[in-house]
Amino acid sequence: MVILKSSDEQLSKDICMQIVASSPLALDENSIAWKVAEKCFENGAKITLTNAPIALRMGKINELAEKCSSKVIPADLTSVEDIENLYDESSNLLGDKVDFILHSVGMSPNVRKNKEYGDLNYDWLNKTLDVSAISFHKMMQVAEKRNFLNKWSSVVGLSYIAAQRTFPFYSDMAEAKSLLESITRSYGYRLGKISKTRVNTISQSPTVTTAGAGIEGFKAFYNYAEKMSPLGNATAEECANYCIFLFSDLSKKITMQNLFHDGGFSNTGISEDIIDQFS
Repeated sequence: MVILKSSDEQLSKDICMQIVASSPLALDENSIAWKVAEKCFENGAKITLTNAPIALRMGKINELAEKCSSKVIPADLTSVEDIENLYDESSNLLGDKVDFILHSVGMSPNVRKNKEYGDLNYDWLNKTLDVSAISFHKMMQVAEKRNFLNKWSSVVGLSYIAAQRTFPFYSDMAEAKSLLESITRSYGYRLGKISKTRVNTISQSPTVTTAGAGIEGFKAFYNYAEKMSPLGNATAEECANYCIFLFSDLSKKITMQNLFHDGGFSNTGISEDIIDQFS
């Protein structure tokens, strides 16, 4: 998690907050969340970071914290108590409410353990939904109850097109992303009425990250998406730039949306490159 305090004109906010809590072992310099933290810091932001306690022992978040002159606050985002403590400590450090949040959280024990979709462990499925989607609701609910978000703030989650289409290798993470996008619409309406806060998800291209590389068949699908997309796959850094846009007042009236950032993949039926490959 990253909480940001910015004087940058593009962000045009006093305090921003970004959650950078990837799958426990995957937060590194290749992660989208890592890139977003760097971009925000480059734009003059003061930030704090969080991830699951286990990740603090195994990931590189401390390296990111040093690079961004920030503090790491451990938190399990499935725990309301941890989120409350996270917000309290962040408020003490920054001295105010926050202006934006990035939820970059995703983990499936079924995918990690290579469980077939027809043989899911339902306890693990519940864990997938809690970590990858319900945590998004918990974060916004706690923020609402604690009046933690400034007026005209922005909340962004990271999704994937498997919420709309079937990708066999994505397994129960598809259900998690569908739930994430539903929460975005429901809480987007609620926070819009309460504090003019906007809530959106970005549906990103397959991206070369530590987390993505661990998915079976990822390389083949990455190459397929590259050939299908007229602009090519969007990189992690390009996604970070899109996040900055959604944090800024330039996106002031965009809310309750799932925004495809995929080089045109989502609207392409077939491409000449794919036709040529099979001709």
